[in-house]
Amino acid sequence: MTPDARAAAAAPTCRFCRSLLRRLFVDLGTSPPCESYVTSETFNRPEPFFPLRVFVCEHCFLVQLEELVPAEEIFAEYAYFSSYSDSWVEHCRRYAETMVSDLGLGSRSLVVELASNDGYLLQHFVGLGIPVLGVEPAANVARAAIARGVPTLVKFFGRHAARDLASEGKSADLVCANNVLAQVPHIGDFVGGMALILKPDGVITAEFPHLLRMMEGNEFDTIYHEHYSYFSFYTIERIFNAHDLTLYRVDSLPTHGGSLRIYARHTSSANRDTHPSVEQMRALESAYDISRLDSYARFEERVKETKRRLVEFLIDLKRAGKRICAYGAPGKGNTLLNYCGIRTDFIDFTVDRNPYKQGKFLPGTRIPILAPDALKEARPDYVLILPWNLKDEIVQQHAYVRDWGGEFIVPIPTVHVYEWDVHGEHAS
Repeated sequence: MTPDARAAAAAPTCRFCRSLLRRLFVDLGTSPPCESYVTSETFNRPEPFFPLRVFVCEHCFLVQLEELVPAEEIFAEYAYFSSYSDSWVEHCRRYAETMVSDLGLGSRSLVVELASNDGYLLQHFVGLGIPVLGVEPAANVARAAIARGVPTLVKFFGRHAARDLASEGKSADLVCANNVLAQVPHIGDFVGGMALILKPDGVITAEFPHLLRMMEGNEFDTIYHEHYSYFSFYTIERIFNAHDLTLYRVDSLPTHGGSLRIYARHTSSANRDTHPSVEQMRALESAYDISRLDSYARFEERVKETKRRLVEFLIDLKRAGKRICAYGAPGKGNTLLNYCGIRTDFIDFTVDRNPYKQGKFLPGTRIPILAPDALKEARPDYVLILPWNLKDEIVQQHAYVRDWGGEFIVPIPTVHVYEWDVHGEHAS
């Protein structure tokens, strides 16, 4: 075998169109799985680090990681509980009320959510008297959902699981998939399963961070091993079309730094006309040249410059004798800290509302995770907000940091100190 042939044989292939992946989008070095929190018992043991390299397919333009960490290792027990973000739960409450009204859902309907986590969304449908079923692979968070009255099946979803549900007579009027498409290594199997459990005139909605907004906002920290794919509307439309599903509407959302909510129906169903938003989104991405490789070439250098500026900023603060702590223990924070080499030489500790994470350490950096009250005791000069997409909620909940003159740092799209207006209210 020639060297070129060996290189081609070793090259990863696109998880949608199976083309060879030869174009690198960004290389973030190596990092441990972002939800593999370190305990006191495992603190002195080595952690596995994996390459965090992202490719863009030259044919379908799906941006993606290789599946270096199997989904079963990431999601069998999971540290992320959706209900700990008040603004996210409120976002889901409004969504549930809107879908019940728009689709005319009632006591004979069925809403199925895939990757239903701790029941953060389906609880609102339950409260409105709508039958629901959650499908969640992580048993620990599924137990939290069941405890709040949300029926939940502990299983990875795909065509096999969909056939089992269909054989039990469980077909959905509404299938929800919030922030899960990125976490699916076998995207064709997952979307194909959605089509199998959807009633003939049913609706699928899926929310996911918009690749276009990620590139515009320099949101490289949303890249981590549990996020296998990053979607433009251009590519997701092709994926759904391949399974005889038509996207008939799309909403732009502010969540997670800029997301899309797509609405799909069976292509054979004629009861929902295509909304003008579909053509508007196509035009928006076309103006950005989303289907041209040149549009992806600028991202990596911006990422490198963000790293340089953040590290320089923190170095200046430490040289001035300032104490820095962090807020949150999200996946995006672990990407940011590991890529930038920020450890306890910069950050004393971080705090998080989720008791499951408290008392543990961030993967890779080994920064301690404490309860939020630790901020009041430490009175740091600066608090680095790792879940920057929730910065307004976090600053509002912890405005007491200003009582001792503390400030909040936001690292993305470029490092800056959170601004306050003259009345002490947030302005950024």
